Amino acid sequence: MNLVPISVACPQCGSADVIYSCKPECCFNHVCNNCFTTFELETTRVGEVTENFEIPPESDPSAPTAPCARCGEARVFAMGNAVPPPQYVCAACKALLTLGYTEIAPA
Repeated sequence: MNLVPISVACPQCGSADVIYSCKPECCFNHVCNNCFTTFELETTRVGEVTENFEIPPESDPSAPTAPCARCGEARVFAMGNAVPPPQYVCAACKALLTLGYTEIAPA
């Protein structure tokens, strides 16, 4: 299984120019650089991954991220070979996850 960093689009304008503006100890606030909408990402556990995978190297700290619904770690990656809808995996506990938006605040 190939894991890749999370990539999201702004829920307001659809731009992919989104940055993570905080740190996991605080919150999961993201900002759209196009329309300045703020939002948070959250996950829902939908299963468990049994196959092996290689954990990607540390990514840019301003790249989108989300907490694992199972263990709370911010080590969630997209499954690079998944067909739509996208699925996500926690590299810490192997939870299979879906990704959602919350706290959407248009500028």
